Amino acid sequence: MTCKILILGASYGSLLGTKLLMAGHDVTLVCRAATAGLINSEGTEVRIKLKDEDTHRSFFSKDLKGRLDAKTPDAVDPAGYDFVGLAMQEPQYADPSLRQLLDRVAEARVPCISIMNMPPLPYLKRIPGLACEGLEAAFTDAKVWQRFDPGCVTLCSPDPQAFRPPEEKPNVLHVGLPTNFKVAQFGDAETDRKLRALAQDIADVRVEGKDVPVKLRVHESLFVPFAKWSMLATGNYRCVMNDAVRPIREAVHEDLELSREIYGFVDALVVRLGADPADLVPFEKYAKAAEGLGETFFGSACYRCRRRDDRTGGPSGPIDRQGARRQPSRDRQDGCHR
Repeated sequence: MTCKILILGASYGSLLGTKLLMAGHDVTLVCRAATAGLINSEGTEVRIKLKDEDTHRSFFSKDLKGRLDAKTPDAVDPAGYDFVGLAMQEPQYADPSLRQLLDRVAEARVPCISIMNMPPLPYLKRIPGLACEGLEAAFTDAKVWQRFDPGCVTLCSPDPQAFRPPEEKPNVLHVGLPTNFKVAQFGDAETDRKLRALAQDIADVRVEGKDVPVKLRVHESLFVPFAKWSMLATGNYRCVMNDAVRPIREAVHEDLELSREIYGFVDALVVRLGADPADLVPFEKYAKAAEGLGETFFGSACYRCRRRDDRTGGPSGPIDRQGARRQPSRDRQDGCHR
């Protein structure tokens, strides 16, 4: 059965969109008017390297099975879609037009799959024992999420690394690390059946008989998507210096023991929240993957960076850093694009 998926965000969201289009599903990307006009005219191009190939292949939306269109937030009726993908940065949802769209999504009770680095507040409310009222200050505007039923929101770990090449048009995305999206199930039998069907459709895609990387993997555990947190704290966020941006590879491998310590601290926090250690990714596997992550393009994604490492909210309030031999450097900032 063909599904209709609405994806808020045409940059990183175009990766998930392309995978769905390849599987024969229809996708609408929500973006600014200029970008929507470009996509409706020319489509999208997502570059992915297949296994054992030396160069990236370009996958053009106009050549794929599903249908793609793009709209501005005010032009969308979310009630006509089977799923909504949340693929923008958290601060962007405070924009009035996006906030109004989120209200319509919540009212329509369309199941939402977030591929944001920042878990939406309704998803955090699904974590047993987590005092979410103490976490609202971490959001640009926590009120944008207040109308959502937590059962209608799930989290997908944005593990694949991708960026818009700065010399290209905004309808082009380059995938630097083609790992899998890992999504927690909703907990509703019918919605989860549809989600697993989407995942299987994506897994079944072949190009000239070859498997195509970047799958959608569905997990029962609510904590599997949190495996991304240690990667973000160790690599992505430490790319942003006071006066420069450095590659993830350098951020991780410049001081491997410090990186291991930061990674382990965040993993321990996630386990304290309730995760099974088996839900998480070993540091050695992440460090190996980071060797291939060169230049990082943040672009306008850095327009709003916040310090959020002074306090980390836990099930019974702030969790301190006792037991950590060294503190992560204070000249880093977080809140930037994957």
